[in-house]
Amino acid sequence: MRRSDRLFDVIQALRTARKPMTAAALAERLEVTVRTIYRDVATLQARRVPIEGAAGLGYVLRRGFDLPPLMFTADEIDAIAVAMRMLHRTGDHGLQSAAESVLSKVTVALPDSLRDHLAAPQFFVSRDGAPRPPVADLAAIRTAIREERKLQIAYSDEKGERTRRVIWPIAIAYYAESTLVSAWCELRDDFRHFRADRILKFAALDERFPVRGKTLFARWQARFGTDDKAASSTRPRSSLPQQRS
Repeated sequence: MRRSDRLFDVIQALRTARKPMTAAALAERLEVTVRTIYRDVATLQARRVPIEGAAGLGYVLRRGFDLPPLMFTADEIDAIAVAMRMLHRTGDHGLQSAAESVLSKVTVALPDSLRDHLAAPQFFVSRDGAPRPPVADLAAIRTAIREERKLQIAYSDEKGERTRRVIWPIAIAYYAESTLVSAWCELRDDFRHFRADRILKFAALDERFPVRGKTLFARWQARFGTDDKAASSTRPRSSLPQQRS
């Protein structure tokens, strides 16, 4: 690894750390010696990067520090290009538009050699994937998840039976054949998974969840995990988490 890249990685590690990081922790993460970390931190401090702390106590990066324009390796450019193009398979128009915006911003910041590589990558990502839901607005559902607001939906299950429900959306799962909305369902008093293409009516409500969205998500993740749909799970009913504090 080039030293300039390692200095950048030290800054990134400190930016994302929730508590002071020791030189030993940084060394293990970057696969270098502790002495190398001491030298790198001293170099960054000499360049007026606001790193505070000392050997043995840990280091923190003062809030508000902005990195200079990013530079990417060829492999990182490939990763960005593949990931952005795979978003076309989600059926989520909002994410697809955002991906195009990300690609345009990254492209402008690159030197000519890498810019050409990003514009015409030597790989192909299939655009086939989940169909775009005819009614459900996935962008609005993502907003409801962030803002912890309830949704009112009319839903048709696999047997064609229709119900009206108020749900607390906590996650969206994008699969090749369908998009699932994971939520706490007031009608069933339990977690449920709804295919976005079977939502017949959809409205975002002003009412917020009575519990924290992160609490709900943790309970859902502990119960179902993230590597399968769990839509047909027959596990016993989950008790409602404690009320929002």
